[in-house]
Amino acid sequence: MGTDYILSIESSCDDTSAAVFKNNNIVANVTYNQKVHEKYGGVVPELASRKHHQKILPVVIAALYEAKIDKHHLSAIAVTKGPGLLGSLLVGVSFAKSMAAALDIPIIEVNHMQAHILAHFIEEPYPSFPFLCLTVSGGHTQIVKVNDHLDMEVIGTTIDDAAGEAFDKAGKMLGLPYPAGPHIDKLANQGQNTFRFAKPKVDGHNFSFSGLKTSILYYLKKEIKENPKFIENNLNDLCSSIQSTIVEILIKKLTIASEEYKIQDLAIAGGVSANSGLRKELQKLSESNDWNVFVPEFQYCTDNAGMIGITAYYKFLKKEFSSFDMAPEPRMKF
Repeated sequence: MGTDYILSIESSCDDTSAAVFKNNNIVANVTYNQKVHEKYGGVVPELASRKHHQKILPVVIAALYEAKIDKHHLSAIAVTKGPGLLGSLLVGVSFAKSMAAALDIPIIEVNHMQAHILAHFIEEPYPSFPFLCLTVSGGHTQIVKVNDHLDMEVIGTTIDDAAGEAFDKAGKMLGLPYPAGPHIDKLANQGQNTFRFAKPKVDGHNFSFSGLKTSILYYLKKEIKENPKFIENNLNDLCSSIQSTIVEILIKKLTIASEEYKIQDLAIAGGVSANSGLRKELQKLSESNDWNVFVPEFQYCTDNAGMIGITAYYKFLKKEFSSFDMAPEPRMKF
């Protein structure tokens, strides 16, 4: 095999990222995290796309510099086609198409959700096929049966809100900064699972988190009416209870899927896979259920171009190149 360098670009939401792969080895991964959205309590699409426009060139230059290569060494350019915010995706896709055209090299479109799963193949150990992957992020919650690098089947998904959204909305109720997930995780480690919230009853391997959010909201309203300082006095325990409830919902569905499909190799991916409560519970179950559990490094859990690049590598091997008239697809499916 010769040496092929692939530049990958990720701009689906509020992080601008570029990575360089030398065959299937990552040699650079640079990400610019946007802080402008914190004061708004969520991502503002217009501000996100503007920041991508400002930062994409410096981030790509930094990735090439870190990889110690020139742009003319590149064999292909990969980019997230979707799902994501249309304005953010447009910046990445437009830049990638322009650069690929100027260098006369192929462009590879990547599904962001498939890339989260294939982040497990950036560094060893790798899961064995077939394996189940619980993909949990701010916008998606899915259980995916992975038969091969490019052969995946969604067997369960959320019917309303995602687990990451449940963390963020619950955090907002508690007065925590956005994104609330990491803050809840930190405070949960100092609290106890004291409070009980509603758990959804959903058929099959699907998820639902809207009822949980409503349960938290009404519970807090009732307690605050009796004690205005209820949240302040019980913040750590509230965070622990909320996190434990979300983790329990996720683990229960994954356990059922593992038993039904008789698959012992289980993986988690997406931003919420960085949650320490979820990681600890999986580790416990791996010992009691004889599971082989795979969790990416923290830097590959959240949105990053490394996961786009490893996906592109497997598509590059099969010469699955895209047309230059391809367009972003905000609601892109598997």
